[in-house]
Amino acid sequence: DGFLRYAVDLCVFNSTDLKDIEYIYSTYYNKLEIARFSSSVGKYVGYTEYGVKQAEYWNKDPSELARRKNEKERYCKNNINIDYQAALTKS
Repeated sequence: DGFLRYAVDLCVFNSTDLKDIEYIYSTYYNKLEIARFSSSVGKYVGYTEYGVKQAEYWNKDPSELARRKNEKERYCKNNINIDYQAALTKS
């Protein structure tokens, strides 16, 4: 019956080209999304009162924004290439 906080990294893509990939990092509290970073937007957006405050805090930190922006290439591009090749070899 406690509170649960968790985060989800997500890559949305329709090809392996970096321009066709969107990286999304969402934070949740009690199953409710409180804030999200999207590589398409380039900053955090809050969805609750607390999430708005967190987004403002994170958006003021250049190193945090740079870290999230880099995840598109580091996390998404790498994994999408692996998954894409695996799918092609099975089709």
